[in-house]
Amino acid sequence: MNDVRLRFAPSPTGHLHVGGARTALFNWLYARKMNGKFILRIEDTDLQRSTRESEMAIIESLKWLGIDWDEGPDVGGEFGPYRQSERVTKGIYDHYAQLLVQKQMAYYTVYDKVDRKKPILNSFEYPKSYAEQGHDITVSFKVPEGITRFYDLLKGDMEFQNSTIEDFVMIKSDGFPTYNYAVVIDDHLMGITHVFRGEDHLSNTPKQVMLYDAFGWEYPKFMHIPLILGFDRTPLSKRHGATSVEHFRGIGILNKGLMNYLALLGWSVGEEEIFDVKTKLESFDPSSISNKGVVFDPQKLEWVNGKHMRTMEVERLWEEFVEWTQFTGKKVPQIEKEYALKVISICREKVNTLSQLYDLAYPFFFDDYPYEEKLIDEYLKAPYAGELLKKALESFSQLDDWSVQGTEKVCRSLSELQIASKNKVFQLLRGTVTGKLVTPGLFETLAVLGKERVVERIQRTILQVKN
Repeated sequence: MNDVRLRFAPSPTGHLHVGGARTALFNWLYARKMNGKFILRIEDTDLQRSTRESEMAIIESLKWLGIDWDEGPDVGGEFGPYRQSERVTKGIYDHYAQLLVQKQMAYYTVYDKVDRKKPILNSFEYPKSYAEQGHDITVSFKVPEGITRFYDLLKGDMEFQNSTIEDFVMIKSDGFPTYNYAVVIDDHLMGITHVFRGEDHLSNTPKQVMLYDAFGWEYPKFMHIPLILGFDRTPLSKRHGATSVEHFRGIGILNKGLMNYLALLGWSVGEEEIFDVKTKLESFDPSSISNKGVVFDPQKLEWVNGKHMRTMEVERLWEEFVEWTQFTGKKVPQIEKEYALKVISICREKVNTLSQLYDLAYPFFFDDYPYEEKLIDEYLKAPYAGELLKKALESFSQLDDWSVQGTEKVCRSLSELQIASKNKVFQLLRGTVTGKLVTPGLFETLAVLGKERVVERIQRTILQVKN
C-alpha cells in the first residue's frame, strides 16, 4: 500500500514542543510502516506570531530526531517544507473561498472603519465599494443546520450539534487564511489520507469536516491523541519547566533516548522499554495508542537515556558527545581518540545524560578543574593529607604496571600504612587526581589517567595542601 500520506504541520511560533515531536513521530512511523509519504508543512499564516527563526529551530529539531520528510520545495538538493505563506501568494486559498461564496456557503463581511471588529454588512456579493473606501473585509463560512459526524480512530464515532458552532472566518482581512480553512485546503490538495494530531484539535475537527462536506471532498481518517500531561495532570507547558526538544538536546539527551521515551508515552510496545524506534516500524499500530493522557516524567526520560548511553557502541557515544559539545558551545576535548574512548567507557556507567558525562569526564580531558569544597574541607585540610600524598607520590612514581590491577595494588598498600582509614585514603586519592569525590571506580580512574597525569596531579595537590 503506497497511497498513504501523512503530515506534520507545526506553527512556527516557538521551539518544537515534545508533544509536537511525539505527534510528528507517530505520523512518521505510520507513513514509514505503510511505505507511504510523510510531509512537513509549516502553517505560518499568523503573521504576528510566526517567525523564520522558529521555523528553522523546528526543522533543526526534526532533523536531529531523525524525522525526515519525502517531498517539498527543493532547497540546495534537499526537500524544504511547504509553507502556507508561500501558497497564499499563489491564490490557492482565495480560489476555493470563491467557490463556496458562489454556492452561498460562505459570505463576505464588512467591518466598521473605526471599530474594526464591528461587522456592518454580510453579503454574497463582493463589496467592492467598501473595499475601495478602506474597510476591512473577511470571508466567513456559513455553518449549516444539523449535525456533523466523523469517526475518530481512537475515540470512535463523534457527533457535534452545528447549533453550538458559530460561522467562522476563512479568509482574514489581511488576505491570509485561518487555520481551520487552510488546513482543509492543504490536506485535500496534498492528498493527506490520515491526520494524527493532539486531542486539543478535536474541537476544530467539526468545522473542518463541514468544509470537506461543502466541497464534496472525502476527508482523511482522523486520530486525536491524548495530550502529554505535566506532574499535576494538566497539559504539559512551560509552567512545568522547559518542554522543548531543543532543551532536552541541550541537557544531553540523545535523540534515540528522546524518541524512545516519546514512543512510550501512549504507545503500547509490549514489555520492552528500551529500543530504537526505527526498529519498531513494523509493529506500529495506531490502534495500540492509548486513549488516556500520559504524564511526562523527566526522571524516566533520563533513565531511558542512560540505558541507551550504556548499551550503544562507545565510539558512537563519543561522536554524540563531541557533537553535543559543539551544539552547546562547550569546550571540546582535543585528545587522542583511544584515550577518549577509555574515558567514555568508564564514565558512562555513572551518568544518564551527556551533560552529566561532560561534568564527570571533565578532569580526564582538561587540567583546569577545580577542587570541590567538600574535598578541600574534609580531606585536603585533614592532618594526614600531606604525609599520605607524599607517600602516594613516591609509590605511583615507581609504578610501572598502570593496569587496573596495578593501581589497585598501590592504593591498597597506601591504606595499609594506617595513616588514615581505607575510605579516607581512597577518597583523598580520588579527589587529588580529579578534584571530585564522585568519580568512576578509583582504580579504573587512575589506570585511564596514566602515570604522567597522576604524578603531576599529586604534585599539584601537595602544593595545595601546603597552602
